[in-house]
Amino acid sequence: MAAKTMIEKIFERHIQDEPFPGLYALRLDYVLCHEITTPPAINDLRDRGLDKVFNPEKIKATVDHVAPPKDADTALQYRILREWCRQHGIVFYDLGRHGICHALFPEKGYVRPGEVLICGDSHTCTMGAFGNFAVGVGTTYLETGLLTGITFFRIPETVKFELTGKLQKGVYPKDVILYLISRYGVSYMTNCVAEFTGEGAKTIDMEGRMTICNMMAEFGGTTGMFYPDEQTLQYLKYRDLGIDKNNPDVIDYRKTLESRSDTEILAEWRQLWSDPDAKYKAVHQLDLSALEPMVTALADHPKDDKPSLGKPISQLVGGKIHQVFIGSCTNGRISDMRVVAEILKGRKIHPDVTLVIVPATTEVYRLCLEEGLIEIFMEAGALVDTPSCSMCLGMKSVVPEGHICASSSNRNFPGRMGKGARAQLMSPATAAASAIKGAIADPREFLN
Repeated sequence: MAAKTMIEKIFERHIQDEPFPGLYALRLDYVLCHEITTPPAINDLRDRGLDKVFNPEKIKATVDHVAPPKDADTALQYRILREWCRQHGIVFYDLGRHGICHALFPEKGYVRPGEVLICGDSHTCTMGAFGNFAVGVGTTYLETGLLTGITFFRIPETVKFELTGKLQKGVYPKDVILYLISRYGVSYMTNCVAEFTGEGAKTIDMEGRMTICNMMAEFGGTTGMFYPDEQTLQYLKYRDLGIDKNNPDVIDYRKTLESRSDTEILAEWRQLWSDPDAKYKAVHQLDLSALEPMVTALADHPKDDKPSLGKPISQLVGGKIHQVFIGSCTNGRISDMRVVAEILKGRKIHPDVTLVIVPATTEVYRLCLEEGLIEIFMEAGALVDTPSCSMCLGMKSVVPEGHICASSSNRNFPGRMGKGARAQLMSPATAAASAIKGAIADPREFLN
């Protein structure tokens, strides 16, 4: 029997047909939806007389990009999705229960090892952190998935990143992925999936793994994947954060995990891991302990700004900024909020900058309230906004023309955060430190 990579094993378990040589029809475990890309698919299906879904229990939806809606057009998008979910009996995380889909759906318990899921959003790769095939798709594939529960893909090649060591204090998973993109380039992973393995990978918790996989979109990759292990088990079986106790699917899955020993579950998940002699397109090593905080530099011309311009913080300290944004599907989770609070506590942001903090989900917002983090943020002078994509793509909030934003988001493309605005990507800790200094700053200065 030929040795297989994890992606090959997952494909093998989900193949329904091979309509063309090398093109496989895969059974979907979930189709995930938000109010920007799903309404056009809904309208097109209706226009074709195909207003139905393959299984409402396997479709989940939320409002996230512009929450609450900011104008008549976004309000209509929201209405279409909300009414469609009600019509078909689809769980919809409405305003007040909502969140950025790539943070919300893992939090609610819908993202699991060995499964296949799609969403009409490029950062669906975030959820590959659980050891599954999670991929963003266009409208046609989204429509096909909603209607039939099937998607079509060729098996991607795999690039393996063997991680050793452990991140030092003040260095975070965001720095790992910024370093890798800076080293290999934004197109390096095109048509490939990344496996993050090794003893170093085991030291990264699930929220950190999601951060790394999130920016596979900026690395050019189809998705990123970690082997499901003790960290995955802790997240899915033992944590209480955000588990949707009113949804039978989540309840049943949780009960299944609780009825089995950890040893049994981990042994089953280990069968998903790549075989020792599996073939890779490339294999790279990275010592996590050798990394320092990373920040994307500004290109000589704004049109050349891109995520691969990452440099060690030591080369960029003191760089001018005007605004700071902490949030997004990359870094808006509770672990991000906690480290930001650690840095901001008892300090004030610089008078020359503004700081906007946006928890990724309603549940994260609630925890920030319970733990006193929002009080810390406000005492420091920050604005705390409702969960949404916010400034990340400039659909709800924007950065003024000519201003530079220190951002914990994932893309620094020209104009993404506002016409004529520029962004420098960094970890939430580096962003918080920069807010205090009023310029690019090393977070290690503020951590005990």
